Amino acid sequence: MNKGIWYAVGAYVAWGVLPVYWKWLHTLPAIQLISHRIIWSFVLLASVLFVTRQWKSFRSAAQPRRVLLIYLAAAVLLSINWLTYVWAVNAGFIVETSLGYFINPLLSVLMGVIFLRERLRPWQWLPIGLATAGVLYLTLAYGSLPWIALTLAFSFGIYGLVKKTAPLGALYGLTLETGLLFVPAVGFLFYLETVGQGAFLHSVPVTDLLLVGAGLITTVPLLMFASAAQRIPLSLVGVLQYIAPTLQFLIGVLIYKEPFDHAHLIGFSLVWVALAIFWLEGFFAGRRLRVQAAAD
Repeated sequence: MNKGIWYAVGAYVAWGVLPVYWKWLHTLPAIQLISHRIIWSFVLLASVLFVTRQWKSFRSAAQPRRVLLIYLAAAVLLSINWLTYVWAVNAGFIVETSLGYFINPLLSVLMGVIFLRERLRPWQWLPIGLATAGVLYLTLAYGSLPWIALTLAFSFGIYGLVKKTAPLGALYGLTLETGLLFVPAVGFLFYLETVGQGAFLHSVPVTDLLLVGAGLITTVPLLMFASAAQRIPLSLVGVLQYIAPTLQFLIGVLIYKEPFDHAHLIGFSLVWVALAIFWLEGFFAGRRLRVQAAAD
């Protein structure tokens, strides 16, 4: 099997089982966990750049004001996404987080139409409409918007939109994003230490290892994904991306016994049907283009 496929599967499986990792740290506030995630991710990424002798090149690429502003916006969006996700997982909303990542691809397509003036084929509007209907149904059934799912979908969707204009590669980009958040994260943890609420080195060794490991479980899947994207078609990446929310959904329902009633089933089913139509439309459209290209 193509090495790129293994990288992609590895990345999405890692993201899919990530709720289990955060559940091991459920006694700590989400913002403290995210601060450690930022700090240890930056330390690991910076170490990679030093070891591979790319630090000088990275600093040169990251210095222009436009680059800093783009990645500052990306860093803020990423921190919102991470904080919402970790809080939701440990508050018992893993199923709703999975809905956010099921919706995200369709939302990204819609953002491309609105902000980048991309044009959709007629059949691509149907899955967007069905996904919207699924969200509206869940809203009416429960009397409020599924705000966790929407926050995750919009923050990651806008993050992807910002990255469209970003000039740096995956390694440099993530290093700069976590680097911009590094000082605020360190400052926040230092404040927690002064008020006696810090967890690092004040708990059992396993907790300390898990906090440091937050950097590893963040950066390794991202680097695997970047390697996969260079080796396999984007269409295949698009299919494999549903591994992560599917695993999250199964973990939430089967392992942590989160509620999934009739209303959930209808709302989620509309989104799942939308994704199936979206994928099939893309598959047949791609095949038509290949046939036309071969005929020409």
